[in-house]
Amino acid sequence: MDLIQVKKILEENFNNEPREGQRRHIIFWYDGEGEFVEDIDELKLDNAKILKLTEHNAFYTKYRLEKEDTNSNYLVYSSFAKPMSRDNWLLDILKYSMEFSTDKAELIMRDFGVSDVSLKNVFKKYLRFFNHKERYKKFASYHIENFTEEKVDMAVLSALCKLPVVDLEQVVKKVLMGEAEGENKWYREISLNGDLGAFWNLIEKRYGYTYEDKSLQKLMVMFLTTHLSYTLEESLPKTWQEYISPKKSDCVVFVSNFMNHGLDGEVYDAWADMGEGILNVEGYLAKWDLDKYIFSDTFRAFDKKIIQSLINHLLENIGEFDQYRKVINARRTSHWFKSYENEYEAVYFAMALLEKEKSMEGVIRGQSAFELVENYTKEYYLLDRFYRKFYFYYDQIVEKEKFSKLVERVENTYTHWFLNELSVKWSGVASEELQEDYPVPGVPQQKDFYRDYISHFIKNKDRVFVIISDALRYEAGKELGELLNKEVRGAVEIGFMQGVVPSTTKFGMASLLPRRSIEIGDKGEIAVDGLNTQGTENRGKILRNFSQDALAISYQDMVDMKRPDYKETFEGRKLVYIYHNVIDAVGDNRLTEREVFSAVGKAFEDLRLLVKNLVNHVSATNIMITADHGFLYRRSPLKLIDKIGKHDSGISGAGDTVEAGRRYILGRGESPTHELSGTLAINMSYLQGKKNDLRAYLPKGVIRYKLPGSGANYVHGGLSLEEVIIPIIKFKNIRKDEYKAAKVEVKLTNISRKITNRITFLEFFQTDIVENKKLPLRLKLYFVDEEGKRISNENVIIADSKSKNPQERTYREKFTLLDMAYDKNQKYYLILEDEEEPVEKIYERIPFTIDLLISDDFGL
Repeated sequence: MDLIQVKKILEENFNNEPREGQRRHIIFWYDGEGEFVEDIDELKLDNAKILKLTEHNAFYTKYRLEKEDTNSNYLVYSSFAKPMSRDNWLLDILKYSMEFSTDKAELIMRDFGVSDVSLKNVFKKYLRFFNHKERYKKFASYHIENFTEEKVDMAVLSALCKLPVVDLEQVVKKVLMGEAEGENKWYREISLNGDLGAFWNLIEKRYGYTYEDKSLQKLMVMFLTTHLSYTLEESLPKTWQEYISPKKSDCVVFVSNFMNHGLDGEVYDAWADMGEGILNVEGYLAKWDLDKYIFSDTFRAFDKKIIQSLINHLLENIGEFDQYRKVINARRTSHWFKSYENEYEAVYFAMALLEKEKSMEGVIRGQSAFELVENYTKEYYLLDRFYRKFYFYYDQIVEKEKFSKLVERVENTYTHWFLNELSVKWSGVASEELQEDYPVPGVPQQKDFYRDYISHFIKNKDRVFVIISDALRYEAGKELGELLNKEVRGAVEIGFMQGVVPSTTKFGMASLLPRRSIEIGDKGEIAVDGLNTQGTENRGKILRNFSQDALAISYQDMVDMKRPDYKETFEGRKLVYIYHNVIDAVGDNRLTEREVFSAVGKAFEDLRLLVKNLVNHVSATNIMITADHGFLYRRSPLKLIDKIGKHDSGISGAGDTVEAGRRYILGRGESPTHELSGTLAINMSYLQGKKNDLRAYLPKGVIRYKLPGSGANYVHGGLSLEEVIIPIIKFKNIRKDEYKAAKVEVKLTNISRKITNRITFLEFFQTDIVENKKLPLRLKLYFVDEEGKRISNENVIIADSKSKNPQERTYREKFTLLDMAYDKNQKYYLILEDEEEPVEKIYERIPFTIDLLISDDFGL
């Protein structure tokens, strides 16, 4: 207890002039209830001494005051009630002295400037609370004005829960969180130092909890059921209806704020799971149509059921892909989406794969090598992407069992239809067109990379950076280019080249170097202009033959570089080759090949950061990103029919073997073409520039050669489009604003800025479509008062539409306001918050007036 007020009152009396005939002041203080017994030792008076009466020192006190010290002022404090006159040994002194009589409640009220005597009992019930310095200090920090019993109750509860402001919603949330954690210290604090009755009375008044059983579990069930009634387009079961609160709006806002809070949301999840079990939500879901709960996110059961329904529809081949897409997009703004993001994304990309198959009518089109390359780079590559992204998300799912049949469907579609059909078609045209005349005419070639894409920079004395990411196949490079276009200011062009065969690292890396000649040795070694091409150091020597200011460097040597290191390393360099190896390093290892699709994601992260660092640290203007080769990957195990031996292929009579891999054999000698029905023989003169007897023997289709050692699901070296079509990403750093990516705009379209109903609908419009440099925008929307306190539920808009149809870029959101008094002369604000922004999160703050025409909850 702060004794400042007590000291002030006492010293005012001690400093007064003594009455006529008196030389000093003696003040008796009978503290009958012992309220200040723990505080009296801390009281220090400037102009008086303090004597404490006990049951045994009355005679000494009388002697002290009348004999020992007859000049000093004295405060005589007794922690007992004033005795009857006949029993009071100090009665004669008391008659010519003053009596100080008060209680702590009055002093506390006086300390806070409370003059309303009707509130004395309220303060009196909280004496234990105020008899603690920190609690007293916290209560004082709220700076309450116009005290009422309710304000005192709420302030005490807020202080006990250690809240920075008085807020009943936060008190209830803290208590519920404490209950979920097991040892509910907040509820215990209220029980010991507050008033549980006041706690439950406030809950009844605010949230409509009227049950005799004061149970936190039942309270949360009421919150959950009421929130569900707000979004479920289905009549609630009779057994649930008793839990619907008459104070619906406040319950809805409470649950919305609870579930959408970044840290507290996990505790909400635990309560929701408990409530889901009590209400047997899963049992009722079987009776409801999906359309009835597509926007309900009170319980996780809805998402589990929706995901299973989508899987079943895909397996049943119903084909309503637009409807599935709408369902998934609707769930992206729900509370549980983050918990089930991997499941939703896996379903989405499985759907995209199956939809693409249906749109192609199961037919791979293209009558020539050129047409097939064109169709692949424009459309068919998407099946590779959808397959990769399906497994990327599927691999992160914990409970995979419910996806088992969908995995089979994906495998049958991708591996046994797309890969097989595409490879058969491609092998057919390759047999006719490419065996003696590789590569495809009219298609940019990897072997001409330096001449076609790099040499003009050197001639013009411009600096150029070349990033070569091992096994960055076309579909992945296409996605990387799209990501760079969104994230880095500048112009991005995404093209492709036909890679060399065998499509291995050794041949691909050599073909990307500048050269006058290239030679393949008897042991498969490759030399450019007489220099071995293996290793970064050797490649650097080759580059310096074409530019004295050239540098070859491994990405691994750059990982820990800071800005000064970048400047020191690349200062004065005009031609820089950076070698990056993540995808191939993972895929080429039998123990890790299963993680190759995750490695693609890691490669994206590395390369995006690398480009940003080159731009920001050394002002790189021209950056080219490409690969040495692509890859084939399937998840399902290979069968014997998918593999052939050297003897089985007929290559045993093809001359001396120089080198062999899963997808190629390099050999010298004449090719017995009549024995090689399952093999393509590509004359290597296309790369060396002169006729010779060196040939690459490549299995048709997606067959692997039987070899011991490394895995077989991830392979490269062959002629498949996935292996030989590689990306070429041209990035040019341009500082102009039009080359800077920006998020689309979202505008409120309602003309009126006046709200007349507690439940109101507002419409928003995405003004731009997501394309090129226009990025999606994610907004949180809610109402606040002038002090910034939330007064509504929260909605989320994900403005990511690519549609040119305005109706498909319109968002209609439902808002529910707290059940409270609104001043039509004050301003309230609709907040549009961009939660992805690190600092300036407020996207727009729109003023509203609120003048409710209907005051009862939910307008019912």
